[in-house]
Amino acid sequence: MAGGLAGLLDDVAALAKLAAASIDDVGAAAGKASMKAAGVVVDDTAVTPTYVQGLAAERELPIIKKIATGSLRNKLIFILPAALILSEFVPLLVEIILMCGGAFLCFEGAHKIIHAIKGDDHDHDVPSVVKGEEAEAATIAGAVRTDFILSAEIMVIALKEVIDEGFLSRSIIMVVVAIFITIVVYGLVAVIVKMDDIGLAMAQRDSASSQRFGRQLVNAMPKVLTILSVVGTAAMLWVGGHILIIGAHELGWDWPYDVVHDAEKAVHDVAAVGGILGWLVNTAISAVVGFVVGSIIGTIVDNARGNKAAGGHGHAEVAPAH
Repeated sequence: MAGGLAGLLDDVAALAKLAAASIDDVGAAAGKASMKAAGVVVDDTAVTPTYVQGLAAERELPIIKKIATGSLRNKLIFILPAALILSEFVPLLVEIILMCGGAFLCFEGAHKIIHAIKGDDHDHDVPSVVKGEEAEAATIAGAVRTDFILSAEIMVIALKEVIDEGFLSRSIIMVVVAIFITIVVYGLVAVIVKMDDIGLAMAQRDSASSQRFGRQLVNAMPKVLTILSVVGTAAMLWVGGHILIIGAHELGWDWPYDVVHDAEKAVHDVAAVGGILGWLVNTAISAVVGFVVGSIIGTIVDNARGNKAAGGHGHAEVAPAH
């Protein structure tokens, strides 16, 4: 009896260790997959605060909560099942979808840079925020729609990192990634949008040091948002270009990957800083590829829009003659 009990306890301990190891593996894989999606995460974090600009302070967090709920619903109910099914039965299609997402990132990054150079600060993708419950609902719906694209990119990037895992492990890892990314993004967004309120509260205290720090915090927030936007744009170009280069290699077109690999290898043996230089070279070339591809896509999109508008105007001009 005692021997049987001891054996049972040993089996339980072994299972517990196996479960703990599995949890560690899932956590490590989820962390790695999440890091690969960091570029899109930064952009998502930079975009979302614009949806609550102009709203009363007490409405900011409730709206962010609703957007976060919609984001999690996007990931878990719509994107994840489709991605898992594709990865199980048509894994090659995951690579193609990932490259399409990479091309979209390149387009978005190049679009922002080109408009910044032209001095056009108007962002057509962000809905106007006005007062009223209907306007709030429209703002939330618009934010959730935009989040769907970014969430799809995040999930597919993460899925590519764990596509060799078993279906069950892959599913658990992706659920962890979805929840973790959503908490990180919208937690940061909540902090960002409330920082000016915190600064104002500190500026109204009796302490001179608190007042000074509060004013500095309020003045710093527009710069923080600008930096986030710049970092997000750079990350989109780098991540998008890197996805396209690796994807082309996976699909059998090795030339772009070989060029980047050779350039990275050329500086890798530099003493002390070879690893950093190699990463910088890889990142720079990926960003250039991203900008070039994004600019080409942008030109095609602009020409298509121009032709459509011209066609519409042509009909408008012909109508009076009839």
